[in-house]
Parts: sequence; structure tokens; C-alpha cells
Amino acid sequence: MFSWILGRPKQEPTPLSTLDKLNETLEMLEKKEGVLQKKIAMEIDKAKEFTRAKNKKAAIQCLKRKRLYEVQVEQLGNFQLRIHDQMIMLEGAKATTDTVDSLRTAAATMKAMQKAMNIDDVDKTMDEINEQTENMKQIQEALSTPIGTAADFDEDELEAELEELEGAELEEQLLQPATFAPTTQLPPIPGKQPTRPASQKASANSAEEDELSALQAEMAL
Repeated sequence: MFSWILGRPKQEPTPLSTLDKLNETLEMLEKKEGVLQKKIAMEIDKAKEFTRAKNKKAAIQCLKRKRLYEVQVEQLGNFQLRIHDQMIMLEGAKATTDTVDSLRTAAATMKAMQKAMNIDDVDKTMDEINEQTENMKQIQEALSTPIGTAADFDEDELEAELEELEGAELEEQLLQPATFAPTTQLPPIPGKQPTRPASQKASANSAEEDELSALQAEMAL
């Protein structure tokens, strides 16, 4: 009941609602401009018809109305420019406001996170991490240590085994038969041609036979 008497509280316009209102106004102005442009074209056509009919007075009236429509079109163009200007400024202001709000939210979140963290808790946590890391290193070193080391072997036994290996190697070398270097080949006797192997003779004979066959074939031609 009191709401009807006092009236509903007026809501503050939001950037989005204002942009929507400006877009609606811009569309309305563009439609009006389109109507005026059509009227201007009609007045020009009428003026041409009256001119052909030699009705100068009526043609001038058409041109006057055309001028009035053109003035209205120019006004509508100025209105549209103003609306575009307001839209650009409003969009820029909205972007700035959104950026500031985001930064404010980030700052508040960071502040809350810092309150949740205590420097003593952080130091304690880091100490626990370092302690666990050191324990893990010791465990890994213990696992990587070989089962047997060089200190577990008797050096005297190793020396005796090495002497046995060296004696066996020397005995094996002494038992190997002696090798003699091949004798040098005597020079050929002067005046005596060295004998060719049978394979070279066979290849020479086959070459002569091939030449003889080729010669016979040419003579037959």
C-alpha cells in the first residue's frame, strides 16, 4: 500500500542498460533519417515533373520542402554523432570500471591470503620440507651403496693369484714353436723366361681362339 503512495524507488542505471538505451535511440534516428531521405527523393521527382509541366511555382515549393527535410537530416546526423560519442565514452568508462573492480578484487584476495598465512608457519613448513629431503637423500645413499667393497678382499691372496697368472702366461710363451722368417726369393736366371702359370696360359689360349674366330667371321663376310 505504501509502495503505491510513495512510489517505487528509482533504480540506478547500469552501463549495460544505458548502452542498450543509446542503441535503441540510434536505431530510431537512423529510421527517421531513412524516411526523410525518401521524402527528399520524392520532392525532387515532383519538382522535375512540375518543371516539365512549366509549373515553376509548384516546383519551387517542392524544392523548399526538400531543403527543410535536408535540414532535419543534418540535425539527425548530428544527434547520431553525439550518441556515438556518448557510447564510446561509456564503453571506455565501463572498461575502466571493470579493470578497477578486478584489481580491487585481486588486492582483497591477496590480502586475505596473506592473513591466512603466517611467516612462522611458512618457516616451519620449509624446515619440514628440508628435513624430509635430507632423510630421503640418506635413504637413497644407503640403498645405492654396493653390498661388497674392496676392503672385504685379502690383498695377499690377490697378489698370489696374479703371480700364478703371470707364471702360466710365461710358460705358455716358452712352449710355443719358434717361427722363422721366409727366405728371400732368388733373382731369375738371365736369358731364361719365367714360366707362366697354367691359368695364365689357358687365358692366353682362349684370347687367341677368340681373335681367330673373329677373323674367320670377317673373312666369311
